[in-house]
Amino acid sequence: MTYSLNSTLLLTILLAIGLFFFLRASSKDRTTIVEITSSQKPVEVLKVMYEWLDLRGWNQIGGDFDQRILIFKGQVVSSKFLAIFLGLLGGFGSCALGLVIIQIYPTLGWWPILLGLIGGPLSGMIYFKKSAREEKFELRLISSEDNEEMTLIRLRAHRDELISLENELRDRLKLKSDGSLFKTPI
Repeated sequence: MTYSLNSTLLLTILLAIGLFFFLRASSKDRTTIVEITSSQKPVEVLKVMYEWLDLRGWNQIGGDFDQRILIFKGQVVSSKFLAIFLGLLGGFGSCALGLVIIQIYPTLGWWPILLGLIGGPLSGMIYFKKSAREEKFELRLISSEDNEEMTLIRLRAHRDELISLENELRDRLKLKSDGSLFKTPI
């Protein structure tokens, strides 16, 4: 086996590992808790947030009046385009692995190329099934009864949904947060 075949096999295996970790990351739970404040009254803030969540497809499923919690649920749908794209990438990558195997072990014949028929659909199906899930959005009013002009809310939801909420409602509700959603992890 030559040096170039060894390095090609190594790079092909590294690409397969990268695809595996991408598929794993696409279904990872990214639930985050953040506290936001607003200079508006709690009733106004809750009304606007409820309307915003309703427009985005979140349905209220419950809550606790005593603890001042509202719970919403929503369905995250998989991207068909991304599933097809990952299927193609998985198929081409599996075929490439098959070609490398043929070069290293020529006695196996042409059958290693058929790995593309397994790797392609498998990677697309894994992404499509794992990324579609039900998520919750919890909203808890923390403001004290004596402070009617200041609203403090603790939100627990998917990180991307919290970023969208902060971006879209920041000016309308005069929201302030610690900015932790926009910091990139090290």
